[in-house]
Amino acid sequence: MTSTSDDLADYALTARGLTKQFGGFAAVNNVDLSIRRGSIHALIGPNGAGKTTCFNLLTKTLAPTRGTIIFEGRNITNLRAADVARLGLVRSFQISATFAHLTALENVRVALQSQYGKSFQFWRSLDAVAPLNRRAEELLERVGLANARHLAASDLSYGKKRALEIATTLALEPQVMLLDEPTAGMGHEDIEPITDLIREAAQGRTILIVEHNLSVVSTLCDRITVLQHGELLTEGTYREVSSNPDVISAYMGGVDEL
Repeated sequence: MTSTSDDLADYALTARGLTKQFGGFAAVNNVDLSIRRGSIHALIGPNGAGKTTCFNLLTKTLAPTRGTIIFEGRNITNLRAADVARLGLVRSFQISATFAHLTALENVRVALQSQYGKSFQFWRSLDAVAPLNRRAEELLERVGLANARHLAASDLSYGKKRALEIATTLALEPQVMLLDEPTAGMGHEDIEPITDLIREAAQGRTILIVEHNLSVVSTLCDRITVLQHGELLTEGTYREVSSNPDVISAYMGGVDEL
């Protein structure tokens, strides 16, 4: 999908000709992405399609071999990962990245310390960071963890750990959140609450997700980009991509599997 200069302002994040080569292998090859501001956009594809590499390129965990990345009108192609995070492009990971032995409240407070420039002041007294507690408790309440604020992250269920990770991501006040497999490994009982949480977190911001659970994608996402072998296969609504013969072939199944 391409955008003209006239409508580029409608998009929070765009990539043009995005390519990443490892030796002679192109993990991502000439991919164009346009993520409309305020939308929930999914990046899907079979295993090995290049989805995670694409995420790593967009968040500057990897440097592209070629291509351009524009975030809110600014060329971020050559910026570092920490720089784009400060600008408001924040990624959560497939494996929960919380501190296991800190409480839920402490985990969110650490993220808030980073946001407010206090990330290297862990030696300070608890009184010094107490003003952050109120905001941390607000975020925990927002993700349904108010009653678990004093529990260690390691004592939370898997679904609640993912909710905590979303809370720590929200603490960074992102304009665009990139969520890598937010429902991976979850039982059915946890998927719906996390899906509702993502939908609520999308209010006032843009979300790009990699997600294998296509039933989640079908109900959550406004638009879907499909990758195959590192290249753009198609893009559209769930109805459009799920009925696309090339997508059906890529997933090696029938329409019922999409």
